[in-house]
Amino acid sequence: MYRILSIDGGGIKGLFSATLLDRLLKAFPSLIENVDLIAGTSTGGIVALALADGKTPAQIAALYRDRASTIFDDSFWDDLIDLGKAVGADYSNKGLKRELSKHFGDRTLGQLDKRVLIPAFDLDAPETRSRPRAWKPKFFHNYPGRDSDRDEPVVDVALRTTAAPTYFPAHQGYVDGGVVANNPSMAAVAQALDGRAAGRSLDELVVLSIGSGTEPKFIRSRKVDWGWGQWARPLISMMISGVMGVADFQCRQLLGDRYFRLDHVFKSGVDIDDTREATLNYLVDAAAQVDLHRTVRWLRSAGW
Repeated sequence: MYRILSIDGGGIKGLFSATLLDRLLKAFPSLIENVDLIAGTSTGGIVALALADGKTPAQIAALYRDRASTIFDDSFWDDLIDLGKAVGADYSNKGLKRELSKHFGDRTLGQLDKRVLIPAFDLDAPETRSRPRAWKPKFFHNYPGRDSDRDEPVVDVALRTTAAPTYFPAHQGYVDGGVVANNPSMAAVAQALDGRAAGRSLDELVVLSIGSGTEPKFIRSRKVDWGWGQWARPLISMMISGVMGVADFQCRQLLGDRYFRLDHVFKSGVDIDDTREATLNYLVDAAAQVDLHRTVRWLRSAGW
């Protein structure tokens, strides 16, 4: 059996995912110990990397609770330089980099205790024999082999996968992996099947997918005649939600009862950069209300 833990992106909603994982770990203590591959995108990438580095879900949740305002720090001078958000990202990534450096130091992917898969999007991938110079998805991993990213610093990989367009600037030519795989479960399945990596067969795979909460978002109008300025933020959100649904569908079809999706529907929307105390409390409370009985039963029946 090859056990995969997949963690969605979602900005500050990583607090919800980490709190959910903390509860699940208490109910099923071998959850992290037995996992073979941890995949995570954007904020889920931070959670995945931290788990692979030996951090507990409780420690990760504390990072979000205690340092959220530092990570999403929007200064007057930043707004002035960006002409009030018109020509630049909402936030600098300096605060996030500082916090990541405190927790990961100069460790590389190869020094982590677990296998990881972290999606990002390369804005300028070099030309190869089979492909022209162009942007493309990039899946950072620490499996051995010629395409391994074992020497990549954990901090840089985390900054690349969390560089959400319009929220944070690109990092080293990469933007948020959420634009291609905000739910990285299917990407993790592909990595596990790859003979250059885990080389497992499909019937060996067991996948637990952790969501960051589903929001009741919709566009009411039947006739939407918007321009690029009106579509910018909604389109990003739609694309991310869409690819999440595709991955969920694919995993359900391919894996059947060897795939389990744990998520929650929020009563109201949560912006990915909302660090108000009331919002943080709401996320923690929401995670506390999720019924884990079905998940624990599935973990046992799946041989986790």
